[in-house]
Amino acid sequence: MRTGIQIEVTTGDRKRLEAIVAARGSPQKHVWRARIILLTEQGEGTQAIMTATGKSKTCVWRWQERFMAEGVDGLLRDKTRPPGIAPLDTTLIDKVVALTLEPPAQEATHWTVRAMAKAVGIAASTVVKIWHDHGLAPHRWRSFKLSNDKAFAEKLHDVVGLYVSPPAHAIVLSVDEKSQIQALDRTQPGLPLKRGRGATMTHDYKRNGTTTLFAALNVLDGSVIGRNMQRHRHELPRVLWRRFLSDLSG
Repeated sequence: MRTGIQIEVTTGDRKRLEAIVAARGSPQKHVWRARIILLTEQGEGTQAIMTATGKSKTCVWRWQERFMAEGVDGLLRDKTRPPGIAPLDTTLIDKVVALTLEPPAQEATHWTVRAMAKAVGIAASTVVKIWHDHGLAPHRWRSFKLSNDKAFAEKLHDVVGLYVSPPAHAIVLSVDEKSQIQALDRTQPGLPLKRGRGATMTHDYKRNGTTTLFAALNVLDGSVIGRNMQRHRHELPRVLWRRFLSDLSG
């Protein structure tokens, strides 16, 4: 431990230090800083000063060095520390927000963190912060579909009933489209991405020039039974589905 340090204190500085210690209105941090210097001048070692002031040795050394460099005024001033992270430029923030609200130029459905960071030339963490601060979530979509089926309520009741109270000896068949197939034109226009709200789109899309592929797996032998059916205007998807089931049963 460092011991025997000597500090020369002028008469004027000593009076100021003693006045700081004696004054009732002096902040406590100024009092113990002044006491460190007065005890040092009296020849007290670091251990004795630590005991008298209740401060660590690094704290004692710091204020001894501050006094030697800046005098009494240095004891009364707290050094300001720069913020750990510099504030983002408002122009940069506006650019990221504006680009996020527009579809990306490349062949992608929405902006990703990496794509935005590369396009603007900033860190991915900065993009995440800007999106979070402005309530933007390009990867989130809210699916909706307004049914015009008059029997929609009854059908919904039947589907929910299968889960709430499933009947005995019943077979339930569920059909879904291939999720990896890119949906191009939706049947209804969706709402664009906005701050605090994700973009919206219908769950189905226009089937212009498309075909319907049905497939079933035979779990007994591992074979796949598939049918490729062209859809005509007068045929609904459920008609094709029933036709495929008939082929399986036959």
